[in-house]
Amino acid sequence: MVRKSSELQLLDWCQATLMTAFPEISKICYEGPDSDNPLSFRWYNPDEVVAGKTMKEHLRFTVVYWHTFRGTGADPFGSPTMVRPWDDGSESVENACNRARAAFEFFEKLDAPYYAFHDRDVAPEGSSLAESNANFDAVAAVLKEEQQRTGVKLLWGTANMFSNPRYMHGAATTCNVEVYAYAAAQVKKALEITHELGGENYVFWGGREGYQCLYNTDMKRELDHLGRFFHMAVDYAKEIGFGGQFLIEPKPKEPTKHQYDSDAAACLNFLRTYGLTDHFKLNIETNHATLAGHEMMHELEYAGMQGALGSIDANTGDLLLGWDTDQFATDYYLTTQIMLVLLKYGLAPGGVNFDAKVRRESFEPVDLFHAHIGSMDAFAKGLRIAAAIQADDALSAPLAARYSSWDGELGKKIEAGDCSLAELEAIMLEKGEAAANESGRQEMLLNVVNRYIDRG
Repeated sequence: MVRKSSELQLLDWCQATLMTAFPEISKICYEGPDSDNPLSFRWYNPDEVVAGKTMKEHLRFTVVYWHTFRGTGADPFGSPTMVRPWDDGSESVENACNRARAAFEFFEKLDAPYYAFHDRDVAPEGSSLAESNANFDAVAAVLKEEQQRTGVKLLWGTANMFSNPRYMHGAATTCNVEVYAYAAAQVKKALEITHELGGENYVFWGGREGYQCLYNTDMKRELDHLGRFFHMAVDYAKEIGFGGQFLIEPKPKEPTKHQYDSDAAACLNFLRTYGLTDHFKLNIETNHATLAGHEMMHELEYAGMQGALGSIDANTGDLLLGWDTDQFATDYYLTTQIMLVLLKYGLAPGGVNFDAKVRRESFEPVDLFHAHIGSMDAFAKGLRIAAAIQADDALSAPLAARYSSWDGELGKKIEAGDCSLAELEAIMLEKGEAAANESGRQEMLLNVVNRYIDRG
């Protein structure tokens, strides 16, 4: 008897089960805060209107392909642990297509409106650029078919320019000009597929765009090359009619010692320097913010106040570990802070993107549902709390009062640029001393937020 290959066995299994990767799980529905069903939403009610829009419109939840469907549970101290019956572990195109169908079953049952991918997440890399492109085309056809079947949309695409050894010195900042050219070709293809699939954004994450040692690094030349690379991407997007938003994702370190997109401020400075502010916004991640020494709220506010908040990676880290653990966010205090900023500045065409992975010990397929449900509920809860705070002016009224001295004649004159140092000196010589300060009431405001969390 001739034994079938593992690929054919997997294909037979898929056809026999009609690609039911999660046969024991029905569509996840909203059951309300009193529900004890772990496979239901307690706070996320997609059609409920909060602050003038439905929760679905506010949150634009997005499942990531890399952690959710390519994560293996491996770490530096142990081999893979994840049980994924739909995946034979091979890098074949057939397996990639079957994985895509399993992914869309997950998106559909979770009621997630968006997904996101790197090119190498969805399609295997070939032995040449041409073969890699052909593999990408083959899987993209399945992705397009599944999008049409389910209505799930592509939030963004991107190119993985950090895993392959060719990118050891970087991609758009490499010292090897042919690696630079290869990266350009890879982005060209990823932009084409993202456009074909109706992607609403395109992301650059410079995983190796930085340095390990300044003795062998020409920083100015590398940054010039990076700026030129982004301009080529903008030009090609116009050429093919891609109207999506370009995004840069800040991260300070890991895997490099220093990455050029280290935080929101560094990214915006780079964009201004190279004339790219009209084309790029930022995709802010909680875990990256804390690695940069900032709170997530800081990074969101910094990007938002400059009109550069494009999207967020919804995760968190473990401050005891100090590296990029990419955990699902379930802390209501964190999600409330995030939603306070998002309500102020908006998010579309970006989304709340679950760049998070189940823990190595959570290896069964159902754990993927538990993880996403918990974080979707946490963000929905944060939205409800933030909307109530906003509606009551519970934070904005004290904030306005704190700066009320600037609303007088002198403050308005300074803010309008109509005062000189000499004029201000003359005013204070006449007064003799500044008016007394008032309390910042920080502790009171923290208590206010806690009361809304208690009520929410």
